[in-house]
Amino acid sequence: MNVLNNKFLAATVLALACCLSFSQHAEAQQQKRVIQLSGIVMDTVSGPLPGVHVYIPKAGRGVTTNAVGFFSLPVLVGDSIIISSVGYKRQHYIVPATATEFFTIIVPMVEDVTYLKEIVILPYPTEEVFKEAVLALNLPPDNTIDEKNLNAELLALILKTTPMDGPLNQRYALNQWAASQNDKFMPVTNPFLNPFNWVKFFNGLKKKK
Repeated sequence: MNVLNNKFLAATVLALACCLSFSQHAEAQQQKRVIQLSGIVMDTVSGPLPGVHVYIPKAGRGVTTNAVGFFSLPVLVGDSIIISSVGYKRQHYIVPATATEFFTIIVPMVEDVTYLKEIVILPYPTEEVFKEAVLALNLPPDNTIDEKNLNAELLALILKTTPMDGPLNQRYALNQWAASQNDKFMPVTNPFLNPFNWVKFFNGLKKKK
């Protein structure tokens, strides 16, 4: 019985300690003042920057600057704020304890310039070797287009096998949509029930004979 009483007492003390710690943490959070932080993010050269992310990692929320580089969001005293944008160095800002209820800052952004190493394209390591390779090409003497590349069968095969690019796919989709809208209120016809189609079909068979 003494062992059970000791275990129960230890569990009770642990639960009270957890509750006390949680209440102290909640009280400390309530003691932090809420600040309406506003500011303007600017490029050191070109002026206000739109579309810059102003993010509070601890709270998991943030905003984006508008067209004139302005932002505004509620924060707590001591919050760490990250200001980031593509092409600029990331900035960090901590809300000071002396901040007033409505606090305004100006954040200068510095461009993040990255220099890439020089790349040598093989198999022409030097300009002289490249010039020699160009001069050694077997080009037509009259500087005209090679007729082999204008072969009708080859061009037809290329046209048939080349897939459509983005603009052609968009045009095809729009044409299909327009056709469906035009046919929405039209009666659906069966081409096999059209006598004129059968006349054309038989005439075509006679011509082939």
